[in-house]
Amino acid sequence: MLSFISKLGVGSQRGIISAMSKNPIVNGFAALAYILLVVSVMTWGTKVMPHPDTFMAPLAFVSLFTLSAAVMGYLFGYQPAQLYFDGEKKIAVKLFLQTVAVFAGITALILVVAFSGIF
Repeated sequence: MLSFISKLGVGSQRGIISAMSKNPIVNGFAALAYILLVVSVMTWGTKVMPHPDTFMAPLAFVSLFTLSAAVMGYLFGYQPAQLYFDGEKKIAVKLFLQTVAVFAGITALILVVAFSGIF
């Protein structure tokens, strides 16, 4: 287990933390990948769960919402926060706004496809 953690780079400059991108396109598509994962699990879960109207449904919803807020905060805000606190405020704001713009473009494209009847 410790070798797995050391390969992830926990406590070092390699691994998941240093793999965060300063490329807004990569960040936007990482957010899309997370959303696709969540939607896939929710779709699969509704087919597997026999009684979704139980105490577990709202508990699962609030837990997933909280997890999603944390993941999106990390994807959208980690690198800009690092840059900001390193004194590169203009670059940080630019990266954040570019990431939001890329994700807005992806969202707009998804909505156009969804409402056009292609799928």
